[in-house]
Amino acid sequence: MTEPTNPPGNDPATTRADRGETSVGSVFVSNYPAYSFWGEEDLPAARQVLARAPRPGARLGLYLHIPFCRKRCKFCYFRVYTDKNADQIETYLDALAREVEHYAHLPAIADRPLHFVYFGGGTPSYISTRHLRALVDRLKTALPWDNAAEIAFECEPGTLTKPKLEAIRAIGVTRLSLGVENLDDDILRHNGRAHVSSEIYQVVPWIHELGFDQVNMDLIAGMVGETWDSWRQTVQRTIDLGPDSITVYQMELPYNTVYSKDLLSGDGEPIALADWKTKRAWHAYAFEQFAAAGYSRSSAYTMQKTADARFVYRDAVWTGQDMIGAGVASFSHIGGVHYQNAPRWEDYLGALDSDQLPLFRAFAATREEQLTREVVLQLKLGTIDAAYFRAKYDLDIIEHFQAPLIGLRAEGLLAFTADAIALTDEGLLRVDQLLPDFYDAKYRNARYT
Repeated sequence: MTEPTNPPGNDPATTRADRGETSVGSVFVSNYPAYSFWGEEDLPAARQVLARAPRPGARLGLYLHIPFCRKRCKFCYFRVYTDKNADQIETYLDALAREVEHYAHLPAIADRPLHFVYFGGGTPSYISTRHLRALVDRLKTALPWDNAAEIAFECEPGTLTKPKLEAIRAIGVTRLSLGVENLDDDILRHNGRAHVSSEIYQVVPWIHELGFDQVNMDLIAGMVGETWDSWRQTVQRTIDLGPDSITVYQMELPYNTVYSKDLLSGDGEPIALADWKTKRAWHAYAFEQFAAAGYSRSSAYTMQKTADARFVYRDAVWTGQDMIGAGVASFSHIGGVHYQNAPRWEDYLGALDSDQLPLFRAFAATREEQLTREVVLQLKLGTIDAAYFRAKYDLDIIEHFQAPLIGLRAEGLLAFTADAIALTDEGLLRVDQLLPDFYDAKYRNARYT
């Protein structure tokens, strides 16, 4: 199917008041410019930056994509596989290790300590304990992480056993992220989740017993079938489970989800989608309840219970730090150059079998584009300090972005002084819809991916 250049719901020129219904198209902003502007023409820039020494003092992180799941959620837009057997999984993990080993010999990476490691997916906890240990042994030999500030690991509750959690703890994981999403079994089943709530309650005592430094639970406001009653129950039950931090996302429908394909084709059963106003109300209610339970805001999406809760991976990405993204379709950022790995299984494995990095497309960002990327991503924190940008970019962001700042202030979405920008509560709830106001004109109204 040919998809429109300006997908509905993803047009920065549309007023926020008009963005009522949840329509097909990406909303969540994870990068600037949009990935649709990346291409093969900038791949030489990616190879060049990998062939030279890093900037003095630049930190390095490692993202590892484990693309396997028990089921594909109907709202999932990530590169995942539900049909791979044990031999295929082992083949992939061997390729993943070879990719990291290849990086370890490149001038931009060699001998650099890792600031963080993030196991993402897919479902990292899907793989066996044997496979996990073998993979980690090779990875740590290539790029040791004993002194990393954070080792984060995503989990799906139904894939966890106590021995597997013990193995995850043993590899040095500091932050365990549990994909709860909802605590109503009917909603979980309707949206294609593999787990049910009883599996969450089964694993939480094991997690607490093993003493992970930080446990995060993810929720989604606006899953299909959600009601005020079911959402209130999910929020309270999450509080009762007592995670160290809680992340709430608002449901969106990027193009490659099951729900989106059904809506665009007219196939499948009718989908009852909450509108954006309702999702924002649910999000706001959750944060009010979390605050009453002793949590404080860490970002537009996350509340934390303790002051020492850490989000090293998030903060590194939002401040433009170097990161290797290993695995099929993974994204990397080195020295101002972004690039993505091959998104097809065969192409990813084939490149590594030929002893080549599986590079697919890239984007060499200008200094201006790097600045804008940091501004839009750090606005998700709620407050940004102009002094940080003056020191790093020798530029006054208040003056530079005066037009969008004045416009958004008039809408009641933020306030600013000569020293800082602060989003209002309403601005935080709408942050992904207001960020395109900061984009250069040539990057607006474009397909996100």
